[in-house]
Amino acid sequence: MATIKEIATLAGVSRGTVDRVLNNRGAVNPQTERKVRQIADAINYKPNKAAKSLAVRKKNYKIAFILPDYVSSNPFFNDVVAGAERKARDLGEYGVSVEFYYSRFADPAAQVELLDTLAHEGISGVAIAPVNHPSVAKKIRQLIAAGIPVVTSNTDIENSNRLAYVGSNYYEGGRTAAGVMGLITAGRANVGIVSGSGSILGHTERVRGFTEHMAAHEPGIRIVGLVENNDDDIESYTVTKDLLEAHPEIDAIYITAAGVYGAGRAIQSLGRTPPIRVVCFDTVPTTVRLIKEGVIAATIDQQPFVQGSKPLGLLYEYLTMGVLPKKEYLYTELGIRIRENL
Repeated sequence: MATIKEIATLAGVSRGTVDRVLNNRGAVNPQTERKVRQIADAINYKPNKAAKSLAVRKKNYKIAFILPDYVSSNPFFNDVVAGAERKARDLGEYGVSVEFYYSRFADPAAQVELLDTLAHEGISGVAIAPVNHPSVAKKIRQLIAAGIPVVTSNTDIENSNRLAYVGSNYYEGGRTAAGVMGLITAGRANVGIVSGSGSILGHTERVRGFTEHMAAHEPGIRIVGLVENNDDDIESYTVTKDLLEAHPEIDAIYITAAGVYGAGRAIQSLGRTPPIRVVCFDTVPTTVRLIKEGVIAATIDQQPFVQGSKPLGLLYEYLTMGVLPKKEYLYTELGIRIRENL
């Protein structure tokens, strides 16, 4: 088995230099770095997993992943959790433990209390879908100051000093949805917006991206009203139906969050002709079903598996090797899906 010592001998550098290159620690001359990596590849160097695991186990790293309490009722999060669990199993081989916690998005104080409890229990790092509230941002800043790195997942939070954000670019997602809406309506429509919650930054950013794009590029499209469904299908059915009955001129719906199935069934129950055009997000099974039934024209995917796995990987690299994320915003891809490419 190839060793760091062999690479150092072949490259004519110290073992410390090789270690810094292979573990991304510290500055190394670019030419030297390139030479070390070429030699490592040529002799098929593989890190000593057992030794690395032993070193990490001595640190007893514990990472918390905090998700919304409604994950069980929101199928989008099935893939987020699956990604996180897969990465947690990988990290478990190195002795890093990952625990999952859940907090109510309607209660920022409860999320602050949870973060405070985890800090007192000696948590090493936190991945979190945060409530966008100043008290939560303040608590995250306190964790950072105490040496506990925080990475946000799925939705971000302003003024928190978190290490990085992994998730969709919600503003661009809103602009993309606006572009799709413009295409399917030929630039003329009265649009109703069904959003999730004003306390989730991602939802408000999707609304902002959508409305700003419409104002700048689609003068024939008018936004009639906005309702919130709190990511709940039952509530979504009620508020969507109420919106459509109050505004019979609405002929297009933009859904920014979960509750797509409830909104879709409300639209179906009214039996409008011509049908209402719908643009939404994600490819959960119920949304796919509505696309196949012709209720939804297009949806925009956002790689939920990555949103679960990547934050844990970033925290591991930072805790064990001091490696900062290459970017502050690690955006997932926005893929447009219609019936023909599901």
